[in-house]
Amino acid sequence: MSREELARAMTVEPAEARRILLRLWEEGSAVDRCAAAHFLADRQDSPEEELLWDLRALEVAAAADPAEVRGFFPSLHLNLGDVYRRLGDVPRAREHLAAARAEIGTLEDDGYGRMIRGGIARLAERLGMTDTNG
Repeated sequence: MSREELARAMTVEPAEARRILLRLWEEGSAVDRCAAAHFLADRQDSPEEELLWDLRALEVAAAADPAEVRGFFPSLHLNLGDVYRRLGDVPRAREHLAAARAEIGTLEDDGYGRMIRGGIARLAERLGMTDTNG
């Protein structure tokens, strides 16, 4: 159910996507809830609301079976670092950048892994920390 519904949420109108993702958030497994919160964060109208959903995603991932969420943490921390940067909280943004870098080894060398690595490099640049290690 969840993988198909997550994919569907990426292709439908925003209101329908939110409905699907909120249902997964309320009824899904830990992985479903983490992914739903992660995607809901990107669909918020304000960075403050985005931050709340990003924090929820991280909280669910931290409590989940590590084997199920192994590759989630670099992206979760990247998103948190970016939203904290946009909110002007540079110290917290840097903390999450460091956490994303620490988890980078969990990513495969595929399109997704390269996308997240690129996002980490861009965030480091925006924070004036261009000595990237990943």
